[in-house]
Amino acid sequence: MVTFGERIRKLANKLGKEEQDLAKDLGLTKSQLSHYINGRRKVPSELLQKIVDIYNISPLFLFRETEQLYEVVKEEKEAYTTKSEYKYFPAYISAGLPNDIEAVTDYDTITITDKIMGKYAGSKNIYFIKINGESMNKIIPHNSLIAVRPVSSIHDLKTGDIVVYRKDGEYAVKRLVIDDDKWIFKPESTDDRFYDDVIYKDADVKIKGKVVLYIVEV
Repeated sequence: MVTFGERIRKLANKLGKEEQDLAKDLGLTKSQLSHYINGRRKVPSELLQKIVDIYNISPLFLFRETEQLYEVVKEEKEAYTTKSEYKYFPAYISAGLPNDIEAVTDYDTITITDKIMGKYAGSKNIYFIKINGESMNKIIPHNSLIAVRPVSSIHDLKTGDIVVYRKDGEYAVKRLVIDDDKWIFKPESTDDRFYDDVIYKDADVKIKGKVVLYIVEV
């Protein structure tokens, strides 16, 4: 098992510093740091955070067991700063979406870090729009930003997905339940006036996409 002391020594080596240099950076005496390094005292969380902040490293540097740890941390730090642009339609869901997002040329762009986007980072077919209303306010409050991935078939979806769908010319965002002969669009709201929208599969309903990410205002 990799110890805190081994990580600190590896950090010092990578930075070209002596242990006493690290102690000075951290506002400790060499003796105090030695106690933590050698496991004679429990390392307080405040000190761990100080190490992360001062040396601008990932907390994983201190705890993950891997010989290539420094390179992993370096890549993760880069992911926090690498960004990609995505289409952004400056309108609310309730105001409607174009039938064919890919064909629309008049849109804004929004820049999101790859760390936030995760596996969808850089995806060209993802677009962003704001959600309007309280039907999903338990998880996605009004005015939240959502990332939508278009879907070409119901087979691209599963029960539990949050989807954007169009019914009678209006758009909504709800949780999808796939039944034998119908789709059930379920709200997740603190307002009990919202109810399940049950639609038989032969109805004129179009699922526009799956919500893969939401950014909530706090």
